[in-house]
Amino acid sequence: MSQMPQQAALAKCPSCAEPLESGDLFCGACGYDLSVVPAPPQDHPTLTMTGAAASADGVDWPAPDPAGSGATPPTAHRAADVAGTDSGGNPLLGQEPQRPHESPASGVRFDRPAEPEEYPLQAPDPRVAADVAVPEGAAKVCVACRAGQVDDDGYCENCGHAQPRERDHMERESGPVAAVSDRGLRHHRNEDSFAVGHAALPDGTPAAVAVVCDGVSSATRPDEASAAAARTAGDLLLAALPRGTHPQQAMHEAIVAAAQAVDALAGEPASAREHAPHQNAPACTIVGAVVTSGLLVVGWVGDSRAYWVPADRSAPVARLTEDDSWAAQMVAAGLMNEAEAYADERAHAITGWLGADAYELEPHTASFKPDRPGVVVVCTDGLWNYAETAEEMAEIVPLDAATRPLHGARVLVGHALDGGGHDNVTVALLPFPAPPQGAGSA
Repeated sequence: MSQMPQQAALAKCPSCAEPLESGDLFCGACGYDLSVVPAPPQDHPTLTMTGAAASADGVDWPAPDPAGSGATPPTAHRAADVAGTDSGGNPLLGQEPQRPHESPASGVRFDRPAEPEEYPLQAPDPRVAADVAVPEGAAKVCVACRAGQVDDDGYCENCGHAQPRERDHMERESGPVAAVSDRGLRHHRNEDSFAVGHAALPDGTPAAVAVVCDGVSSATRPDEASAAAARTAGDLLLAALPRGTHPQQAMHEAIVAAAQAVDALAGEPASAREHAPHQNAPACTIVGAVVTSGLLVVGWVGDSRAYWVPADRSAPVARLTEDDSWAAQMVAAGLMNEAEAYADERAHAITGWLGADAYELEPHTASFKPDRPGVVVVCTDGLWNYAETAEEMAEIVPLDAATRPLHGARVLVGHALDGGGHDNVTVALLPFPAPPQGAGSA
């Protein structure tokens, strides 16, 4: 592909918006190659849309808990009105709560900033040499030219490229659960975040936790919103489960606490709002899972998803969540089939999210008791855009994902990158039932 230098025509860097000097070949702030003229993006980042999600049918399998096993979350609240982190004190029923019908949507926001089609400097590819550790004290090699060494300021001494930020590609493993997050191939930063961990219940049995959050691209500071939500929800779950809190109630409380953490980010100084008066408050989606020796609990707000994939692939697979999105509303109302709805450009307009400008906070939780071993996939739409149905997801999950969750998460992220990497992609894998403490990737 031909390249046309545009130094004289560019007043600021197309990557970080820093002012440029005449004749610059690279941005002095981020190392962006100014000789590359990016094309318009083809992806559609997550957007927000006022209104409430329509009622959704429960999955056929695994079956939900019988009534009377726990407590039910309270009715919906505005995120800014929720006080404390308790779920309202109402008894949980141990089944998926019904979603009340609310007022119809009033519109969709398409005020996301334009992004280049592709960035020359990509995050480390999890498909290549992911298991090779860099010896302590060894010089870092540039990820762009693969030849120059990286100086203390994070720039290549050979080609001048700024190196990827730590958040561009993250991997973490905690006992039996693991997660991987990648910036993808089209976005200039990673706006996803996650938290994983494991704990012991009061009776000594193990529990594994994963929370995945996707920053809303049309909002301000989406990366901060997803990080705050994932960290807060993960910390609350890991503190509540050892105290004996029912996992479904703990999940509800974790989502409420995460919403408060994101709300708090909107309290920026008036001077900051003067420079961007029309920007939306920080916002993100959330999905989480808790796995114990006999119980699987999921909770979510937005369009990030959880899937059930049994070890025996001849057994039924299931999507355990229902999107809070325009597409899901169209399908639920019978106005479109699923293929038509998700092919529409409005498909990723979400009707539920965490943030101070959210229409309301309506945490969804559900509990299941699978009758066989398997793995739970918790992910953002950066992955499920390339494997939307439960059957498609099961086809790309490695057969050994339950015993090698970190490897499995890398494979799934690689699948999204191979498909085009149009969005940030984050995935966590939790084996069911939760294995004894100390088990992890082989």
